[in-house]
Amino acid sequence: MRTINVSMIEEAIRSLCIEANRRLSPDVKEAVCNAADKETSPLGKDIMIALCENMSAAERLELPVCQDTGMAVVFAQVGQEVHIEGGLLSDAVNRGVSRGYLDGLLRCSVVSDPLRRVNANDNTPAVLHTCLTAGDRIKLTVAPKGFGSENMSKLRMFTPAANYEDILNFIRDTAKAAGSNACPPMVLGVGIGGDFEMCAILAKRALCRPLNLHNPDPYYAQMECDALEAVNALDIGPQGFGGLFTALGVAIETYPTHIAGLPVAVNVGCHVTRHASCEI
Repeated sequence: MRTINVSMIEEAIRSLCIEANRRLSPDVKEAVCNAADKETSPLGKDIMIALCENMSAAERLELPVCQDTGMAVVFAQVGQEVHIEGGLLSDAVNRGVSRGYLDGLLRCSVVSDPLRRVNANDNTPAVLHTCLTAGDRIKLTVAPKGFGSENMSKLRMFTPAANYEDILNFIRDTAKAAGSNACPPMVLGVGIGGDFEMCAILAKRALCRPLNLHNPDPYYAQMECDALEAVNALDIGPQGFGGLFTALGVAIETYPTHIAGLPVAVNVGCHVTRHASCEI
């Protein structure tokens, strides 16, 4: 049994909040720069070049890559051989988010009540997803989620009669409805299976997968490629001005489901689909 004090978790979350908002992961940076090279629309190409310059400026000046620094989504994979001491995991995560957003001068966008709309002033609480894994380590991933893209996400409870093409059409139509509101080129996380809430978590988790990695199942890897092709054929393009790159990638995660259902969620990410991870 390995003991980890909550202070280590708090410090890690603080650093990840700042890192994720200032520096895009290498796979996303590579995808954006690759799109800038290959975009054939003159206006679209200019926009992609500007996005590349914006990424570089954010790193150089230590500023957020986007003014919407998002709601903090945290995935915590906790090894079963870990004993957490000094307090609750959830409290440590929220203290880390608070410190990260305040110390990093990140915009605090969370309201403490969904209807009364009073700002929490420190971007807490985070959305925390925790699961137990083997081992004596804790892996933490912080994925700040801006709501221009989040608001365009969709969930549909298909019947089991739905087929491959039905799912592709749902992914494409979600991107089409999102249009320029999602600050394209988008990244689309897709969850298939589970139940109502599980497919949404799968979709969110899919947004954290590196863009250069496909689903290990060839069937769903092919669906990712087909969905990306269908979305890019929409000609929404960078920031909605037309072009080859409406999306940078589509990632699909699946889970077993009930014989009577087929839940599917599409979580829309913008061109700054952010995530940063560490292990303690």
